[in-house]
Amino acid sequence: MATVLLVRHGRTTANATGVLAGRTAGVALDAVGRRQVARTAERIAAVPLAAVVSSPLERCRQTSRALLDRQTGTPETRIERAITECDYGDWQGRTLADLAKEPLWRTVQANPSAVVFPGGESMQGMQSRAVAAVRRFDAEVEAAHGPAAVWVAVSHGDVIKSVLADALGMHLDLFQRIAVGPASVSIVRYGEHRPEVVASNTESGDLAWLAAVPAPSGDAAVGGGAGHDDATETGTAGA
Repeated sequence: MATVLLVRHGRTTANATGVLAGRTAGVALDAVGRRQVARTAERIAAVPLAAVVSSPLERCRQTSRALLDRQTGTPETRIERAITECDYGDWQGRTLADLAKEPLWRTVQANPSAVVFPGGESMQGMQSRAVAAVRRFDAEVEAAHGPAAVWVAVSHGDVIKSVLADALGMHLDLFQRIAVGPASVSIVRYGEHRPEVVASNTESGDLAWLAAVPAPSGDAAVGGGAGHDDATETGTAGA
């Protein structure tokens, strides 16, 4: 089974000022965000990527370019609208402090599967399109490059959280328990029997081991298995 690295874009000017950017055009990485994605690109540089698939929004394109600049090969590149940011509708462009006063905010926190953003999309719709796209492209990568292939999907916080929730077998109503920080890397493998979440929200550590491990069998090792040599990235790092 192929391995997908779910990479969130680095910090943006909107993140820094507490504004819900949504799909607003022209929202770019700030200086902190550019440093964050440079570190992430360095972490992934030792892993020959089969493909880099990006949300069409500028902050994800910037993040993707940083990753590609550190690759020695020429991964396939694709812009994929199905992993773009949630359509927050009328909430887009407003401050988080202001949105927290809305009655819908409580539902977003406790019952996101019931949320339809006014003038926008539902959170269930966001998850459905993103999960379908990641799983579809993962199968394409494995068919083209083999079960040891590694590829990257560059997307957004809520989108990645929803993909991780699906991989973990969690109801969408529980996805707020998952943290996905700017420029973080989460690792998922879609096996024959079940998805495997190898890591979540990691912000540091060498990922070179991904280039050295053999293609996983897809079976869960009873007792936990032996891991890999010099394991620095198998756990979850805080946001």
